[in-house]
Amino acid sequence: MEALMDAGARAAQTAATWWARWDLGARLRAGSAATDAWLGISAWSVPARCAAYATLLLLLLAIVEQVRLRYKAGFGKIAGPRFLPPFIGCVASMVWQPYWFWEQQRRLCPSGLSWTSIAGFFTVFITNTDVSRFVLNNNGPSDFEMILHPNGWKILGKNNIAFKSGVEHKALRQSFLRLFSRKALGVYLSIQERLIRQHIAAWMQETQSAEDGAARAPLEVRTRVRDLNLMTSQTVFVGPYLQDRERFCRDYLYITQGFLSFPIALPGTGLWRAIQARRRIMRALTECVRRSKKRMQSGDAVEPECLLDFWTLTVLEEVAEAQHQGVPPPKYSADHEMADALLDFLFAAQDASTASLTWTTVLVAERKDVLHKVREEQARLRPNDEPLTYELLEQMTYARAVIMEVLRFRPPPTLVPQVAMRNIPLTDTYTVPRGTLVIPSLWAACMEGFPEPGKFDPERMMPERQEDLKYRKHFMTFGCGPHACVGRHYAINHLMCYLAILATTLNWQRVRTPQSDEIIYLPTIYPADSLIVPEWRRPPPTTEEAVRRESVANGVHVAA
Repeated sequence: MEALMDAGARAAQTAATWWARWDLGARLRAGSAATDAWLGISAWSVPARCAAYATLLLLLLAIVEQVRLRYKAGFGKIAGPRFLPPFIGCVASMVWQPYWFWEQQRRLCPSGLSWTSIAGFFTVFITNTDVSRFVLNNNGPSDFEMILHPNGWKILGKNNIAFKSGVEHKALRQSFLRLFSRKALGVYLSIQERLIRQHIAAWMQETQSAEDGAARAPLEVRTRVRDLNLMTSQTVFVGPYLQDRERFCRDYLYITQGFLSFPIALPGTGLWRAIQARRRIMRALTECVRRSKKRMQSGDAVEPECLLDFWTLTVLEEVAEAQHQGVPPPKYSADHEMADALLDFLFAAQDASTASLTWTTVLVAERKDVLHKVREEQARLRPNDEPLTYELLEQMTYARAVIMEVLRFRPPPTLVPQVAMRNIPLTDTYTVPRGTLVIPSLWAACMEGFPEPGKFDPERMMPERQEDLKYRKHFMTFGCGPHACVGRHYAINHLMCYLAILATTLNWQRVRTPQSDEIIYLPTIYPADSLIVPEWRRPPPTTEEAVRRESVANGVHVAA
């Protein structure tokens, strides 16, 4: 300690000696006076001169930033804006008008690379399929690390499956195989059909006119579909284990809103509410995991009722095998780790599927020829409105084509942000710098390759044309590489189930407004409005018929 004090004293003495020898104080005062004279501010007060110097400093920093951004863009090697607001970049327009912002960015280079700045982060936007696939296929700590959104790490937590990579991520995904087997998808389908029918009946009850003969009031589909999808995904994924569903749904809405908020986590902000909501959701899901493990360990005759039960079976088997071999159990077998994966499942299913269900409703409403063919197929396969089964879904060629075209035409997850972990060549002429926010556009990929990509045409997905096979590399709605969507078949089945029931149960017309052709970003894409006027296509089922249908779907015989 004494040695350090002596060294500090000697340094201070040396600095004082140099200051006196070179008369640095006088030199600084002289330089300041000369600078004041050169700037013409000699007569200004001290506060005014300080403000002038601060303004000049900010101006110089802004110029340096603009030069730095263009240096990272290779001074014209990739397209970019002529001017960006200093320091904050385009974050304001991205938050306030996200669809307009990304559409303007796309137009800078419809099939290639362009750059921008978001809150000081140099960002490269990719609209070329091959480059997007290269980025997504090389996901990992040494190449590109996924963040989903500038707020992604803060909201979902870095332990979320979306941000994992390597051996740990591969093992975790492998444990999901049982979750999407034919048996599991069949169990989910019966839940999906039951809840879809219940919600459609509730919609019709809601639109009943107060006076006989009066026209039905238009119904906004997006909010109702979101409620349907919340209930469906929660029931399918965590079954009977979730307790306070109302609070759970509200917290998931906070998370969604967090992805549309400024990246500032101060108390009261949207991002702060999203972070707090995630913590509450994690506590609820961890308790669900504990209850599922307890139930699935209670006896050999216990059958899985939800996705969590199917996964619990796999995890318990792997834990028992690890104990038998005398090795540690898989990391993902811990309650909180399983809860983290469920958080990701629910987030992906609720937001993405809600958008696709909404698009399915409005696009089919405006294409009577498509709706007619869907109904023809349903009449052939289910002449008496039989309950849906996995085997029936496999035979619904046209319904599947419609859903696949909806997913191509309006892919709900339009962007998959990554961070470059090193300098990586993206093209022959451009290398993206380390630390860059790299954003592949899945929507742009879906609009490449296909003939007339801007046209909604389900026929392209039929076996006669096979465009889903010919242009497979461009159909990137479910991503590609290590983080390709594991719930692809579940999502497609859910949309097909909804379309089959909607088409056979209701007639519906879309009510158009001046905003109907606009697209909004929430953070998946939606039509700006989705107003419909529905009516029963056939008389609504009686209580007895509803009970019989549910019993048949569950494999229980009910006497007539």
